[in-house]
Amino acid sequence: MKKMKFVVSLITLDNDYQIEQAVAAEQTARGLGVDIQIIYADSDAITQSQQLLEIIQSNPDSHPNGIILESAGGTGFPQVARAAAKAGIGWVLLNRHVPYISDLREIYRTPLFCVSSDNKMVGRIQGNQFRALLPDGGSVLYIQGPSDSATAMQRTEGMLETKGDIQVKLMRGQWTEASSYRAISSWLQLSTSRQSHFDIIAAQNDAMAMGARKAFGELTQSDANQHWLDLPFLGVDGVRKTGLTWVKRGLLSATIVVPPNSSTALEMLARALQTSVIPPEITTISPTVFPSMEELSAAHRMKKYVSTQP
Repeated sequence: MKKMKFVVSLITLDNDYQIEQAVAAEQTARGLGVDIQIIYADSDAITQSQQLLEIIQSNPDSHPNGIILESAGGTGFPQVARAAAKAGIGWVLLNRHVPYISDLREIYRTPLFCVSSDNKMVGRIQGNQFRALLPDGGSVLYIQGPSDSATAMQRTEGMLETKGDIQVKLMRGQWTEASSYRAISSWLQLSTSRQSHFDIIAAQNDAMAMGARKAFGELTQSDANQHWLDLPFLGVDGVRKTGLTWVKRGLLSATIVVPPNSSTALEMLARALQTSVIPPEITTISPTVFPSMEELSAAHRMKKYVSTQP
């Protein structure tokens, strides 16, 4: 039997979770004995669409058996998906669920499905972290992902459901440390930032949380600098070499571990092609917290107690 090959299309190389997605896919491919090609879209939906169409419209003899992608765009590329299905190429969308998958599954026999982290649950956990740290209320500076990102929207929705009466100021980043650093640095130049009070700095991924921390660390007034850096910084993704390490070093107070789902998608797609059994339309993977809510709350109470001692 001819060796199967797959294309894994990811958003950017400038993000630790996307790198983890690539590593997980490569490890799984080796275990399955299949070939994969990993491509990156530089956070540009047009680039990603063109990359995928070039693959689909190439000589059928060079077609991959399937495409797994985390979409850089807001729509999930329905036209590209249809072209892939028409060419007999499997299609798996990561971290979003879109209506067109249902429509295409009724027409084409090739595997088409979604594998997603439960991003709304991620947001709910963050809202609960806010309440664990601020039982008497307070305010949070919250850095979201891109406005057209379904992941960012779902995480925000979940957070708003569970935050209670805590006040939240929303800012935008692009999933990268550099984008968050720029957003916070620009905000700090505004006169209104000097009158702002926040009790927590939170971001929808660990990289943006660290970008914010870097921006606050560069304030020229040492007192203001230390005030910001003493706040709890919360992130998401929990990659072993970055997010989890930052929590252990005390640079972040907590993260939410979102396992890479590229490996699950690749296993499911390869199995579907081997057995002709189509997977469910959507498979959801649950996140976990690090540290636990109890440990996070206790550590914060201890830090506040120590800071009040003479």
